Amino acid sequence: MAQRISKRKEAVKHLLVLFVLFFAFFPLYLMVIISFKDNQQFTANPFLPDAISSWKWHNWAKAWTTVRFYITNSIVVSMAAVGICLTIATLTAYVLARYRFPGREIIYYLIIGTMFLPGTAATLVTLFELVRSMGMVNKLYALVLIGAVGGQVTCIFILRQFIEDIPKELFESAQIDGAGHFQQIRHIVLPMSGSVMGVLAIMQFIGNWNNLMLPLILMRDDALLTVPVGLMRLEGEYVKEWGELMAGYTISSIPLIILFLFTMKLFVRGLSAGAIKG
Repeated sequence: MAQRISKRKEAVKHLLVLFVLFFAFFPLYLMVIISFKDNQQFTANPFLPDAISSWKWHNWAKAWTTVRFYITNSIVVSMAAVGICLTIATLTAYVLARYRFPGREIIYYLIIGTMFLPGTAATLVTLFELVRSMGMVNKLYALVLIGAVGGQVTCIFILRQFIEDIPKELFESAQIDGAGHFQQIRHIVLPMSGSVMGVLAIMQFIGNWNNLMLPLILMRDDALLTVPVGLMRLEGEYVKEWGELMAGYTISSIPLIILFLFTMKLFVRGLSAGAIKG
């Protein structure tokens, strides 16, 4: 009897997993299928693939011509923002976790308190005026700096907890051997917090990659646009070519898919470490 109940529970679990996977992958399936159709084929048969001989490969050619430079801009902006963000967050978290000095907790809670400030949409006008006054409109490094600053609070909050959990004896031993602060960060903090930093890097990369509002407002030249804004160029003013649009979305999603495939183990290990320490 107990074995039957156990099998039923396992069957229910598998059904729930399949249910979630269906809704996760079905949009991706539709995106790829529609990318090989023209509007007439899409209207007649939106859910199933047509014969290979009728696939519209020119959709992919036009989409690639349109989005390839936008993908390059997004990769440069996202990677630079992630690098700056994690570098500053690691140094800040190291100081706040390792050293006792007057006002340390006040500084920490002031940093955490900025998480409750309004986001980009609520401060868009003020942010634009600030960027314009600094002469950074239509500059890619403006997106890099804003993206790097925007993710630091979360990174500091998480990294500080992990650095505090590292045994103090390791740092004391390193100091006895003559290791300075940067050497301690390089040889102790980074290896032991690598999985968590990997998760933070992935999250920050995706956040910067999907940023639509700032590039739309700050960038003027077409050559400086990022992927989310560039994909809007594939939408016709009066008629949408769904095949070209879906091909552009598919091509733009490939870098993120590759990123997740190569960092999946690191991502899972980081989440597991966070669950254990929490």
